[in-house]
Amino acid sequence: MTAEAGTRTAPVPYPVNGYFSAAGKTGFLTSERPFSSRSHTWTRFADGSTVAIDAAVVDTTGSDVVVTGEGQSLSRSLVLKLRDMAVGGRTVTIDLRPLNGVYVKAVSQDTVLAQVTNADGSTELRLVTRTGDTVTHRKVEGVPSGALSLASGSPRDGSVLLSYALKTDASWRREFAVVDLAAAKVVSTHETDAYFTSGQTLSPTHLAWAEEEGKVYTVDRATGVETVTDFHLYEGESMAVGLLGSWLTYGTPGRLGGDGTGDSRTRVPFTAKSLTSGESFKLLDHVERLQSGSDDTLFVRGGTVEHGEGLYRIALGADGKPAAEMVASTGEPTQLVHLGARIPHPFDLTAPVPLKWQLSRENADVDLKITHRGTGKSFSKRLHLYSESAGSEYYYGNGVFGITWAQVAAESQMGKDAEVGVYDWSFTAHPQGGVGPAVEASGSFNAAKGLSSPHDISWDGSPDLLARDAQGVLWWAAPRYDVTKKTLLPYSMPSKIGGGWQVYDRIEAVGGIGAGAADFVARDRSGVLWLYDVTGNGYRPSFAARKQIGGGWNTYTQITGGSDLNGDGRADLVATDKAGALWLYKNTGNLSAPFAKRQKIGTGGWGVYNRITATGNIGGAAAGDLVARDKAGVLWLYLGKGDGTFAARKQIGGGWNAYTDTIGIGDADYDGRPDLYAYGPGNTGYFYAGTGAWRTPFAGRVPSPVLTGNPAYNHVS
Repeated sequence: MTAEAGTRTAPVPYPVNGYFSAAGKTGFLTSERPFSSRSHTWTRFADGSTVAIDAAVVDTTGSDVVVTGEGQSLSRSLVLKLRDMAVGGRTVTIDLRPLNGVYVKAVSQDTVLAQVTNADGSTELRLVTRTGDTVTHRKVEGVPSGALSLASGSPRDGSVLLSYALKTDASWRREFAVVDLAAAKVVSTHETDAYFTSGQTLSPTHLAWAEEEGKVYTVDRATGVETVTDFHLYEGESMAVGLLGSWLTYGTPGRLGGDGTGDSRTRVPFTAKSLTSGESFKLLDHVERLQSGSDDTLFVRGGTVEHGEGLYRIALGADGKPAAEMVASTGEPTQLVHLGARIPHPFDLTAPVPLKWQLSRENADVDLKITHRGTGKSFSKRLHLYSESAGSEYYYGNGVFGITWAQVAAESQMGKDAEVGVYDWSFTAHPQGGVGPAVEASGSFNAAKGLSSPHDISWDGSPDLLARDAQGVLWWAAPRYDVTKKTLLPYSMPSKIGGGWQVYDRIEAVGGIGAGAADFVARDRSGVLWLYDVTGNGYRPSFAARKQIGGGWNTYTQITGGSDLNGDGRADLVATDKAGALWLYKNTGNLSAPFAKRQKIGTGGWGVYNRITATGNIGGAAAGDLVARDKAGVLWLYLGKGDGTFAARKQIGGGWNAYTDTIGIGDADYDGRPDLYAYGPGNTGYFYAGTGAWRTPFAGRVPSPVLTGNPAYNHVS
């Protein structure tokens, strides 16, 4: 079979958030979530190329023909477009208004089933066909008079399985009918006790459908015997079912990441079962959505532990049994994966900052253990993760879970009598629903008390950015590190702090004055330096009224803060004056007088730099370091000795004049080494991971969209 018919050596891309709507021989249709967006995309199996479809609603024929309409639903869309998405395919428009008809199902490139209301008020099912400019219609014989709530599965082998409701003297009942499309008549019917049915389908040997609460019905077409299997789902939930010959396929449908409720019931994997021999086996580890395809195939949006998430084509193999082939991939794992610890180095036992870890998805139950290595005291707890409503107190979004030391202390003596030093952690994460194996992870962290946060304004364990726009509005951005993309991504849109910040020509984060969240200073255009004391609570910062530090700061051309240059555990302030001298302002830890009397630590020569940045200890030496950019765009490293002075400079590289701001953002990727963020014209941003090696202190840059988009910023710190 060729790639055009749905098979490829390598699967094509599948949109991560795409809702699977249809598939045929040459491609598949996805709809963008949320569904009100009108955005639908056809992706071709042959080369992964895409075609955008702008329509309110869509439907599938189980082939390359996609039906679109402009009503709230297709049953309310009186003008339909049947689009053949194969290369060179045509579009047929069918207007049901002259017939007083409503859409039921498209069954070919030019034909739909429609329920037509006659002049006398009676209804009948018709096959409506457009050939050129001519529209013809045939009544489907054998559909009972008074049939309501008509629904049809996709055509298979020239037939469709039609369902409808009939009113009897006492109640309503549901009936199924097999319609021969060529003959336009019902060839067999089957009455059932099922009423709220879905997923109806047929094969040459069987009928199948699902009912609410997990009941799956099959009917042997030769004998008419109906079999019911109950999988005991909640009210309103149904199984995903399909047929391939005499093989029934079924599974509990649901998104891999769960529905946010923390539902831990074991899902039924997507399974094939022979309706003749009873043999059964697993095809996929989970199913999100199932659609019938052409030529006796099924397409399933789901995943396997072996191949991951995507779209799978299910067909009978040479041995006569169903087999699954991935035809499109999201690139996501199906099994639960640990993506790394998010623990600051060192960890402050007095802070609201949580110990955090990231999983590939949220729906897991985590057995966590933390042990103090020196005393052997430990803490253990099961963390049940979910996001619906208030959510789990241990879940932070984007697969990140964690626990604060206050929570540890509330439940264990070890937490109350917290010791500094090394702690070991381990956990086993069990996937809710049983999709894939459990994952185990372990590690350690150093703990201290009363630490200063170098660039963490919200005091949640992740470094932040301050950005001022051209109108003078200051914004707070909270990035998050993505371990797969190896860069900083926006956690959310930047938050507005306030306007009027154009009165300052320099805004610099300086780390916490004493312990706690990172504070910052701002110099006004008359040379007065102001301190903004920031109170972080683990969620968002609050800013106290500014405090004047002193005047005369316009003698300095460059100001930077955030590196502990003298080894006292507090981040210091450094400035270069117009004569080219370098001055150190030691952090006192006192908000009333935050910096000690200045100390000259460099005489002359610093005037060649048009940007200096405190980076923390990036070179692996005794203390915090600086990087300085000269006017030719060359960046130089100054390794701190721990006494406020530096070793001889080392060249890092050129081209750094492409950036307007370089920020020693702190340890953004949680590997224990400070990193760098660079911002340039056109709202471009780049992340430089720290290596800890003084010869090459930064890894190669990776684009970062933290501050992309509008507004543009004229100052970032």
